[in-house]
Amino acid sequence: MSTTQNSDTDTTGSDLNDRGLLKRDRYVVTNRFAVRAGKAAKFEQRWATRKSKLASLDGFKYFHLMRRVTLNDDGTNTYDEGTDADSAAGNYVSFTIWEKKSDFSAWRSGEAFKEAHGGTSIGAFLSTMVNSAMVLRGAPRPAFYDGLLLQSTVPEKVPETVDGWRNVDADGVTTLPAECFVACNQFFVPPENGAAFEQRWAQRVSKLQECDGFVAFTMLRRDGTAKGHGTAPLTSYDPTYFSTTIWKDRASFDGWRTGSAFRKAHGGGDDKKKEDASPPTPLWSKPPTPVFYEGTLVISSEDGA
Repeated sequence: MSTTQNSDTDTTGSDLNDRGLLKRDRYVVTNRFAVRAGKAAKFEQRWATRKSKLASLDGFKYFHLMRRVTLNDDGTNTYDEGTDADSAAGNYVSFTIWEKKSDFSAWRSGEAFKEAHGGTSIGAFLSTMVNSAMVLRGAPRPAFYDGLLLQSTVPEKVPETVDGWRNVDADGVTTLPAECFVACNQFFVPPENGAAFEQRWAQRVSKLQECDGFVAFTMLRRDGTAKGHGTAPLTSYDPTYFSTTIWKDRASFDGWRTGSAFRKAHGGGDDKKKEDASPPTPLWSKPPTPVFYEGTLVISSEDGA
């Protein structure tokens, strides 16, 4: 398995920005949706049939559309659409990795962005707005992140695209098949603990690249300076960091979680050291919260994320 890694565990001053935080490896853009009950397949159809040149744009690295799931004991997943407006928030998330923040900015100010969002004409824009109201509970909520400590595999096969976008059959009745599995952990880290939190992650031992089915990992740090339509200020209720690991499928994730790589990464590899060491001081304001997704409509560059 061919891999790339943009950050070493030995972090030095050159790896830090002027705030003492890790420099970004990638820029990650998400949009969080609250899809109405029973409209998941319709929502996915809209994404599958949209016009977009994403894969052909400078600096593009990776994309997928994620639907939130709960994990069943038999190794299957169940779509978690939520039961009301609050719990439905984030039941779908678009996830795009750019090489640089400037690459994303160039896309957002260009014609490709307008085409993808129905802004090529007044009629197309109004049609997009009407369709959104029928499928979504309110407007999407964008969130932007610095991608840290990137690890990525080079894909054996890149999904085929036509004019920069996937060409798949979507009937609006059945949801699209899962093409990857995404495990996230949400961390609520106060600003004063950010540098220590990042160093703790930078210095941990990771065996992810040795695991079957591993695709990519990045620690997402919320970019609170980002502006744009729909962007809301960061509040104390919002996670400031997300660990995000992309796997080939749920079985690959389960294999890692029950294996030695997981135990070593979480301090369980050496019983003697575990007995002697005191637990590290928590750096977050409340315990981390896991969330899981199935990813579909995967688009990747030739060298991965």
